[in-house]
Amino acid sequence: MSADANRDAARPAGDDQSAPGGPDLPGPRTADAGPYRILLVCLGNICRSPMAEVILRDELDQAGLTGQVTVESAGTGDWHIGGPMDDRARAELGRRGYDGSAHIARQITPHWLGNYDLFIVMDRKNLANLRRMADDDLADGAGLDGRVQLMRAFDPAAEPEAEVPDPYHGGAAEYEETFELVHAAARSLAGRLAARLGRPA
Repeated sequence: MSADANRDAARPAGDDQSAPGGPDLPGPRTADAGPYRILLVCLGNICRSPMAEVILRDELDQAGLTGQVTVESAGTGDWHIGGPMDDRARAELGRRGYDGSAHIARQITPHWLGNYDLFIVMDRKNLANLRRMADDDLADGAGLDGRVQLMRAFDPAAEPEAEVPDPYHGGAAEYEETFELVHAAARSLAGRLAARLGRPA
């Protein structure tokens, strides 16, 4: 089966990527014509957020938003800076037809906080870490509220405050679950962004 066929198989039957769900999307930080910038955040930037980065980029391409939205990822911790994606995360992506081999782990720092339109975190601990970072650097973190959301807040089927659990200490089943949770949210988010930003002509 081809990579495209694998990705199509991962899409829920009858799923509508423009289905409503989730919090309001913040507007662009600036009035220039640059792309809408998203940063996905987890703890170490080797499992959840890089998987989400690859998946969301693909969903944005499918939604016709290539070039209109940029997606990056980073971790709040420094343990894995410069390293690759976790082998198990990369294997799960590969099994679904995605390629995570180019990933290099990074750590978010306070001066990044003014550079993105939307921060998407995987769990409440990531959320608290990001807000604490903004509190420690109020100038760069000004206006952060409203620009930080949980990943699963964009999944219409998820419970309020639902998280993407860290699969790092688990096995293949946990990475499969991570993929499924992230994919559902990414599909809905891509549709929301297409509706807000408009598909290219």
